[in-house]
Amino acid sequence: MKRILVYLILFLSISCNTDKKLATDEVSTETGKKNFKTYCNPIDIDYSYMSHYRSNNTVSYRSGADPAIVNFKGRFYMFVTRSHGYWASDDMSNWKFIKPQSWYFNGCNAPAAVVKDGKILVYGDPSGLGAIIETDNPELGDWKTNYAVLNPPGGIQDPDLFLDDDGRLYLYEESSNKWPIRVVELDTKNYYIPIGEEKDLFNLEPDKHGWERFGQDHDSDLAPYIEGPWMVKYNGTYYLEYGAPGTQWNVYADGVYTSKSPLGPFEYAPYNPISYKPGGFLKGSGHGSTVKDNQGNYWHYSTMAISVNYKFERRIGMYPAGFETNGQMYVNTAYGDYPHYLPNANVENHKERFTGWMLLSYKKPVKTNSPVVTKDINVVDESESGYMLEQIREFDIAKVNDEEIRSYWVSETNNDSIYFEMDLEKPSLVNAIQINFQDFNSTIFGRPDHLKQQFVIESSMDGNTWETMADYSKNKKDMPHAYIELKKAVKARYIRYNHVYCTNKYLSISEFRIFGKGLDKKPMTPPNFKVERQTDKRNANLTWDKVDNAIGYVIYWGISKDKLNLSALMYEQPNYELRALNTDQSYYMQVEAFNENGISEKSEIIYIE
Repeated sequence: MKRILVYLILFLSISCNTDKKLATDEVSTETGKKNFKTYCNPIDIDYSYMSHYRSNNTVSYRSGADPAIVNFKGRFYMFVTRSHGYWASDDMSNWKFIKPQSWYFNGCNAPAAVVKDGKILVYGDPSGLGAIIETDNPELGDWKTNYAVLNPPGGIQDPDLFLDDDGRLYLYEESSNKWPIRVVELDTKNYYIPIGEEKDLFNLEPDKHGWERFGQDHDSDLAPYIEGPWMVKYNGTYYLEYGAPGTQWNVYADGVYTSKSPLGPFEYAPYNPISYKPGGFLKGSGHGSTVKDNQGNYWHYSTMAISVNYKFERRIGMYPAGFETNGQMYVNTAYGDYPHYLPNANVENHKERFTGWMLLSYKKPVKTNSPVVTKDINVVDESESGYMLEQIREFDIAKVNDEEIRSYWVSETNNDSIYFEMDLEKPSLVNAIQINFQDFNSTIFGRPDHLKQQFVIESSMDGNTWETMADYSKNKKDMPHAYIELKKAVKARYIRYNHVYCTNKYLSISEFRIFGKGLDKKPMTPPNFKVERQTDKRNANLTWDKVDNAIGYVIYWGISKDKLNLSALMYEQPNYELRALNTDQSYYMQVEAFNENGISEKSEIIYIE
């Protein structure tokens, strides 16, 4: 009888556990395979630890930059600087790293990629000279070369390969604060060697184009860098994208010149820049590539800055992109580090893929049972040279939700007894969570195969009774920017992170972000919105009155009243000095406020000459 009772209890326990599924049963925590409808920047891939500077220092950091992405037979392949391989995906959500059979020994540098005749062609030799490599089987990666060295004067930096409709192939390249973007046609019948001499196309004009100025918020007099060309052809027009003014700054952006010929002449687009994200948690959106998905929509992949362990510590973001009916190119970065719908999700307007899930965690009270680390940071600090921001050296728990990727919390220990608990202050509906791990005093280099992060996320209404929202305690995948979309919204006031394991010696988190909907009132439209263009017409002062229940604001601007495609997000304080304008261009501008509960109506549009 006793044995029957034990079996009955065991059966009931199993039945209850089976019926009570976690809110995250849309993902396998062992394989990492996701069935999400949304994503959140930076994209969560297993970024490589850089190793090519080890001869100069022992600083360890991850990075992913300069993405070149192509659609090859309905599957996407993304080539990234110095990553010792590349990534592939069917859905732009689940990315698989491919370590190819043959590849650049030192990793490719700012690579170019193009699809031609059933093969992918790549160029990214770190030396700045070399041969085109190709494969018809990128999953295996048996890349072959013809040994014909491309060696124009000055070498090749930041290349782009563009195949025109007539089968002619062109190479665009340059990364310099002196030399312009250049182009040369390659001979497809003779080892892809150059046909004739390279042709200069255009260079930066920071005296006319405010967004091309160097430094954080364009505040430096140092010479800016032009780099990262990428060509897109649309409706008979050639759109040549380029990056500026420097990869380590919040204002790293992409602009575009247009032409009716791949060799030019090219004309500066008056709506520049096209891809610009100076504010928010993760900043910068330059040196990118634009690709068409399997639904016929365009996406822009770009480089975003961290620049803590080293100035070239970076991540990758993806944004809805496309072309207006008048041919104007756009990249929508508004709320660009909040959850957005993936390509497979049906939306009314591809340009507007923001889920509407607001940030619930910003500067909410947090407590932890772990002492803060007291060790100094091991970084390559170039802040005194003007090529890097100053370090943030406080590592307390308040850094875990301040919406600044360059600051982070560091636990003194790294074990499965550590937790931290966040009070959202009011009950809210939680739809998604993003955990951004950092590399404090890391000793990892290259791509070891044992990297993983394990944790459990719990929710509570009263701070006493807890339920599991997401159980990643058995996760075997490297998830440095773990994004967790809940199958259904969970109502909660308190959220707790329970640490289980991470590979680094120290548990370090730059941001623990909670997304969903608050149950209170949205903010009102910011009153008294005014715009005054400065004597230096590259700059304008935007002012408005503070909205009491707003946690932040977004400004929009553009050269047409119905195409305010550029934006900047700021937290807490109203007013903004916009330093990204073109001197000979008039603009339309407006502002909105947001909080945990939603977004206000936009202000009236103001026109400035």
